[in-house]
Amino acid sequence: MRGPTGPARTFQVGELMHQPGAMPVPPTAPADGLTTGHVQLPPGGMVPAPAAPPGAAVPDTAHAGVAVLLIGPAGAGKTTVARHWAGLRPVPTAHISLDDVREWVRAGFADPRAGWDDRSEAQYRLARRTCGFAARNFMANGISCILDDAVFPDRPAVGLGGWKRHVGPGLIPVVLLPGLDVVLERNAARTGTRRLSDEEVATIHGRMAGWYGSGLPIIDNSRHDVPTTARMLDEAVARSLTSPPQW
Repeated sequence: MRGPTGPARTFQVGELMHQPGAMPVPPTAPADGLTTGHVQLPPGGMVPAPAAPPGAAVPDTAHAGVAVLLIGPAGAGKTTVARHWAGLRPVPTAHISLDDVREWVRAGFADPRAGWDDRSEAQYRLARRTCGFAARNFMANGISCILDDAVFPDRPAVGLGGWKRHVGPGLIPVVLLPGLDVVLERNAARTGTRRLSDEEVATIHGRMAGWYGSGLPIIDNSRHDVPTTARMLDEAVARSLTSPPQW
């Protein structure tokens, strides 16, 4: 490197950090990972299934470490309820929205409104896997989580099996299913890629009715506000912890 009045000079590695105005060179991460700034985190393993003994009392859901999957059609209020539920818990809890993760893709976003094809399915699968990794890592580090997704009971590509593989058998699915009139009204207030046609909403809602009889807890929040629905979600999670649904 040539100085302002002298010949070119070669600097040794790390010497630049001592030059006036030079950008400091960060130290190399120590092998033991014990130095401040290099925090070792437990790896995210599969979330194990709850093992409550028969006849156990209803657990203190508010303080339990849980991974919840909130299922429902567009306009059911999944994201709003999940965010509210996560924000009021007395223990660290994260909200992971599948739609938010899907929309990380800016250029080349495969909008399902234009038709379900290999590209849109691949992006859905990638988003689910990313959400699953995040949920496992949060749980491994003491942070509960709630995910939300429109999981269809009659479509394997968008089914519960994938979520179980990505998160683990301890994932607690709960269905949020208000009446069709409610989801149509809520969908009409949406904008952008989140808003669907009335025909699409009605079709999705009809297919979601397949969850009845599945054994999963179902919440009809047609006439309930968000705090009340969140309390009902707490109750559903508590029942699932005591007597896990078969899915």
